[in-house]
Amino acid sequence: MKRAHKAFEERTIDELTVEDERSFLHVAPYVDLKEILRRSRYTFYVLPQTRAERWDRALFLNLTFWGAGGDVLVGDTIPADVVAHVAWHHLANHAFARPRGRPKSADALFLGEAIASAFDVYLVGRLLGHAPKSTFLATQVPAMAEAAQAAGLSAARFEAMLQGIARDPDRAFEDLRALLCDATAALADCNDAADALRALRRFDGHRFAALLHRYELSNWILYARAYAGEARDPRVRTVDRALRRSRAPIEYLAAAWVAPALDR
Repeated sequence: MKRAHKAFEERTIDELTVEDERSFLHVAPYVDLKEILRRSRYTFYVLPQTRAERWDRALFLNLTFWGAGGDVLVGDTIPADVVAHVAWHHLANHAFARPRGRPKSADALFLGEAIASAFDVYLVGRLLGHAPKSTFLATQVPAMAEAAQAAGLSAARFEAMLQGIARDPDRAFEDLRALLCDATAALADCNDAADALRALRRFDGHRFAALLHRYELSNWILYARAYAGEARDPRVRTVDRALRRSRAPIEYLAAAWVAPALDR
């Protein structure tokens, strides 16, 4: 059923066509993540079908207001990787929910976004060699290669990076997730460009340093500075430490966040 919502039309996941989903069905916990959106009747916002409403406008709205809920789509289709991304955000919002009127902490915002973003690398690792016709791989791998090349990584080293991701997608997920959390925490405390440059240089030796600027970190930091609460959330430290210690971080999240959500 189509419903009007101010400037948008509303859709649930059942009212959308999921692109490239066949490539993802063997990937745990994709099916459960989609089911969580279905059971919660998560609302997506669809731009009106006019010439003025384009994909770049939807991208702008999502990047600028990413903590406000309700992802903006151009039409009635959604890529399967975006389904997973949205579901991780939805779970993080529940895990770090605050009393009404109190904003989430910056570290909670950063952890939720880091998990959702790093899951893309996990998906790359799971799909490489298993779903060669995946449109997700057809777009993600070239985008990763472009970011790596801009950072000075050679084609041979980028290929080695991909092979490492495919060998151990869980480790790749956690390494990138931790990097994104550590980098945003360090950058959020910087007062000027010189401080930020020193902070960035601390991560130059990380295996995924060449991908760091692919993740729009300026949006994360500026959004947190504008809207986040000042205090840190102790629940974030608990999850962060558990993920760093886990040999199977995706399984940890499935047990800590996904299974309880399905039970609810």
